[in-house]
Formats: sequence, structure tokens, C-alpha cells
Amino acid sequence: MGGGGGKPLNIFRLGNSLADEPREVLNWKLWFAVFSFGIMGAARGVDEGLISGTFNTKHFQELLGFDKLSDDEYADVKGNVSAMVQIGSVGGAMLAFVLADRIGRLWATRQLCVLWILGIVIFLTNNGRLGQVYAGRFIAGLGIGQTTVIAPIYLSEISPKAVRGLCTCFFSGSVYIGIMLAYFASWGSSLHINKNSSNSWVVPSSIHLMFAGIIFILSWFNNESPRFLVKKGNIDHAVANLARIRGLAPDDEYITAEINGIKVQLAEEQEATMGQGFFGYLREMFCMPNNFYRIYLGLGTQLLGQWSGAQSITIYAPDMFALLGTKGQNEKLYATAIFGVVKFIASVICALFLVDVIGRKRSLSIGIALQAVSMCYIAAFLTAVPGIDENTVFTPAQKHASTGGIVMIYVSGFGWAMGWNSIQYLLNAEIYPLRIRAVSSSLVMCFHFVNQYGNSRAVPNMLLPTSDGGLSPNGTFWFFTAITVLGGVWAWFFIPETAGRSLESMDALFRLPWYKIGRFGTKEAEVSDQFARERVLEEKAASAGGATEVEMVRQEKV
Repeated sequence: MGGGGGKPLNIFRLGNSLADEPREVLNWKLWFAVFSFGIMGAARGVDEGLISGTFNTKHFQELLGFDKLSDDEYADVKGNVSAMVQIGSVGGAMLAFVLADRIGRLWATRQLCVLWILGIVIFLTNNGRLGQVYAGRFIAGLGIGQTTVIAPIYLSEISPKAVRGLCTCFFSGSVYIGIMLAYFASWGSSLHINKNSSNSWVVPSSIHLMFAGIIFILSWFNNESPRFLVKKGNIDHAVANLARIRGLAPDDEYITAEINGIKVQLAEEQEATMGQGFFGYLREMFCMPNNFYRIYLGLGTQLLGQWSGAQSITIYAPDMFALLGTKGQNEKLYATAIFGVVKFIASVICALFLVDVIGRKRSLSIGIALQAVSMCYIAAFLTAVPGIDENTVFTPAQKHASTGGIVMIYVSGFGWAMGWNSIQYLLNAEIYPLRIRAVSSSLVMCFHFVNQYGNSRAVPNMLLPTSDGGLSPNGTFWFFTAITVLGGVWAWFFIPETAGRSLESMDALFRLPWYKIGRFGTKEAEVSDQFARERVLEEKAASAGGATEVEMVRQEKV
């Protein structure tokens, strides 16, 4: 059970793709838990999808006096309000480490929902007070930021290794469920709600409250993570919960083997740090080369992913479509809504057919390639046709090129969904040892939100003309293109393939020198797995007085 790699997942024949795992592990309780925690991804998606549309509503602008600001002042305020959730999320990610390992994954989920709801209520009742807008979005960020740590960790800890990528990607896919619903809510409100009414932005924003309430209720019908319970010494409770999630009897051989694997890994980690408390965590994270490399991977994926540009397009989608010549508020919101659908479909395809079938690394490479091509095209178009605004009249050739640019925004969303967006959560949830999983994931997600804050705060100013201190639209997209290409090269050389491996077997990927792990770590781990299987069979054969099974394994190896 504690072994390493498995054969690729066939989504149409899940039962035959489980390798050494019984078919009972794929049961309704597992999928209910995956749904309950996976939809937490919608927290970020709803906020990213709503904020730009909210800013563009007439009532919101007049309520807060944004319509009286200069372009520079408006860009600053828009960046600040948009980024306030990211600032709160930095604190939320740090808070998640403390709470997830103290009160458990379930109670941490419940308190984040309360913070999320409280922040949104404060935001909705601002009555023209900009300070209250900032405060509400910051408090909401404290809750939203925790979702990116707690949900992926919980999903990775309860999922069988053959479908862990699928289960964890439900979280990243839910980001686009939130984005898609938020985009359509903004578009629908622009069509059917009086633009001079507060309902034009309050009604779409209420989606926050719906998701937070649903997640809070569902948390009461799920089981605490068995790995968290083992870490706390509640072995009997861990066995009972794992048996429920796997759909097996508590004394089943598979349950016993999985619990023993968790206990062995935890004992090894505690022995390595000699019970040094918090300093033991730091020593294990930064002084052990294999663990420090994992932190490096987590930070690298966040830095390069966040500055590749796709996240900026998500947050400021109506403005990006306007850059390419889309005119009229309704038309921009409609194009944005379709963008949400494209990203959602891409995330579904990635979760079902890619991350556990062709592997994380190939899926990431394809996504980055699509994103790089699309960013390059948009940059080239904006260079060839600068200064586009509501009064621009395109020639027929420019109109066709503009349409191509809009298509490329959709392509970039597709690439982002199957590349960086899925991998940044999946890797961060699965590569760390149990003892430092929560603190490492929290550290990386803090870095995620710091970069997202910097990105969302900087982009409105980056898009300004160079005469106003910006990069201009074309310069901004050339910057995104360069970062995307750099990220593709970095990922290919440094990220190892993790598909098909149990959480307890990830150590085998990180035993080589750091400069070899990305290219040769998987092969090294497979060799290690083979030796481990041979050793187990040799011990069984020795106790049974026979060597037939050992010979069969060796022939299979040849």
C-alpha cells in the first residue's frame, strides 16, 4: 500500500486503474467529500470574477465617488480595492497553518466560512464608506485565503493515490465554477437590473454568501482527515474515519496498511527533528535539502504562475476585452462570461483526462505552451494597433486581427486552467511530508497571495501609457510573454512527475542532487519502488519457504 508509482488513470475505467487498491475506495462518501471541499475553490473564483464587474457598475462608482477621480487616481483605488482580498488572504494562509493543525481540517473550514460571510456583509453595507469597503474585503480575504490551504490538503489526504490528481483538481476547477457564475451574474444584472440601483452590484455579490453557507453546512456531514488524527495520536478515530471514506471494514488489510504507512512516515519525521517543536519545523523545512527543494518548487510555481498574466486577465477581464476593441459594457461582460465557460471546460478536461493520465508535468507543459502563444499574439497585435479605445474604427484586417486577439484570450484561459492553475494547488498539496505539510502549504500560499496582491495592484498601472509611468498595454503583454516562456523552461528542468504516487512515497522523488530531480527524479523513484517491492516479496517468500514470486518480479523487471 505504501508503494510509489501506479499505472495511468483511465477515467472511463476507473476500477481497472486502481492498481493495488480495492475498487471499494471509489465510493459515494469519497466523492461527497471531494465535492464538499472541492467547491471551496469557488471562493477565489467568485471574488476574481465579480470585482471588475462591480467596479464598472454605475451605482457603485457614484456611491463611492469613483466617477470623480482622474485616470491615475482611479487606477490606484481600483488596484487597492481589488488587492485587499489578496492582502487578507496572506493572513488567512498563515492562519490556516495554525488552525488546520490545531483544531483540524473540519473546524478550520467552519471558521473560515464565518470570516468570509462577515467580510462580505461588511462590504455590502458600506453605504459609500471606502474604508468599510477595504475592511470588508480584507476580512473576507482572511477566510478566502484559508481555502487554498485547507481544501487541497484535505483532498490530498483522503484521496486514493490513483485519483488524487482528479480529486485535488476539483478544487482548482471550482475556481472556474465561481468565475463563470460571477461573470454571468454580472452580465445578467447589467441586462435586467436597474443600473442606478444598489442591486446592480449587491445581487451578484451575494453569490459569496451562498457558497460560504453551502460549504459551512456540508462540513458537518464529512469526516476529519485520518492523517490529521494520526498526527494527533487518535489512532482509533483515524482508523474509523479512513474505513468510512474508503468504504471498507476497519480491520481490512488495506486500511491497516495505509494507517501503518502514515504512522511510519510520521515516526520517521519526528525522529529526524528530535521533537524540537517549532524550531524542529523550521529545521525540517529549510535545513534538509530534499524538503527545502520542495519549498523551492512551491514558491517557484507561485511566482512564475502569478506573473504569467492569465490571472490578471481573469481579474480584469472586461478591461482586457476593451483593450482588444470590444465596445459596450454588456458586450464586454458577455465576452467575459464566455471566458469563464472556456476556463471551466478546460479545468474539467484537465482534471478528468490529463493530470492523472498524461501526468502533471506534460499537462503543465501543454498549458504553458498555449499560454505563451496567446500572450505573444496579443502583445504583437497591441504593438501593431496601439491606442485602442471606444472611438477606434478598425480596418477589415485589423478587425480580423482583433477577433483573433479575443480568441487568444480564451486560449490563454484554457492554457492557464490546464497548466499553472491546476499544478500550483496540486503540487502544493502532495509533495510535503505529513509533519510539515500544513506549515509548508501555508507558507507557499502566503507567497501566492503576496504575488497575487502585487500583480492585481500593479496591472492597472502597468496598462497605463509610458508617459504616465506605465508599460502600456503592449509592453504589459510582452512582459507576460517573457515570464510565461521562462516558466515553461523552469518547470521542465525542475519539477518532477508526481502522478500515481502515494503521499508517503513522495520522498523517493527527492533523493538526487537538486539539479537532477526535475529530469531524473521519477526514474530514480521507480527504481527505488522496484527494489522495495522485491524486498517485500523476498521476505514473504522466505517466510513461506518459496521463491516463485520473487523470480516472477525479477522477470517482470527485465
